[in-house]
Amino acid sequence: MYLLWAIIASIIVSLISFIGILTLLLKERVLKNILVILLGFSAGGLIGGAFIHLLPEAIENNESTNTFFYTLIGFILFFLLERYFYWRHCHEGKCDIHAFTYLNLVGDGLHNFIDGLIIGASFVVGKKVGLITTIAIIMHEIPQELGDFGVLVYGGFSKFKALIYNFLSALTAVVGTVFGFYFSTKIGSVSVFLLPFAAGGFIYIASCDLIPELHKQDDYRKANVSMLFFVLGILLMVWLKVFDIH
Repeated sequence: MYLLWAIIASIIVSLISFIGILTLLLKERVLKNILVILLGFSAGGLIGGAFIHLLPEAIENNESTNTFFYTLIGFILFFLLERYFYWRHCHEGKCDIHAFTYLNLVGDGLHNFIDGLIIGASFVVGKKVGLITTIAIIMHEIPQELGDFGVLVYGGFSKFKALIYNFLSALTAVVGTVFGFYFSTKIGSVSVFLLPFAAGGFIYIASCDLIPELHKQDDYRKANVSMLFFVLGILLMVWLKVFDIH
């Protein structure tokens, strides 16, 4: 019975990925301006999530040397993945869809899988603990999924395709929930690698792909606004950490 509750909870969390549907009501010009904001917000969220949430949590359960080694592996692997997607999808220097969109889906899918592990393990303890954990994750996911949607659209996805792909990436939380429920005693050893690995991926996406895109803004006002939301993305991660929301 608790497994059913856990699966329902993870499905609800996955459905948050459709929050981007709100942008379908906006005019193209307005959406274009909002995407710059979302790009900055998402970059700040990824950086903040990696350094404020994932890495500290990983260090608590592992030796710091191993943690940063796994982070480096994640960073390097995402670099290699981006090169593969670039070679695979770009021809003669022209790209309809930026490679970093696929990286964002991989990183987000891994992060959602980890969230699923947490949900599944929490329902093993009890329904009340599971529901509280789910609410906390939902609060964390809303701004993240909105930012992810913005990154996909900015990178060349259509709005509809961005919604579908973002949802498919979010469904890894359901898989993680089942694993977390049945292998709750093993989660610690799995997270020792997954948490810093995901952090390395997030750091790569933010620093090598999203932040350079922010530097390309020629409009002084838009550049300042995107920088402001970059900082707000980091501050949101700080706020979530202070109130222990993850």
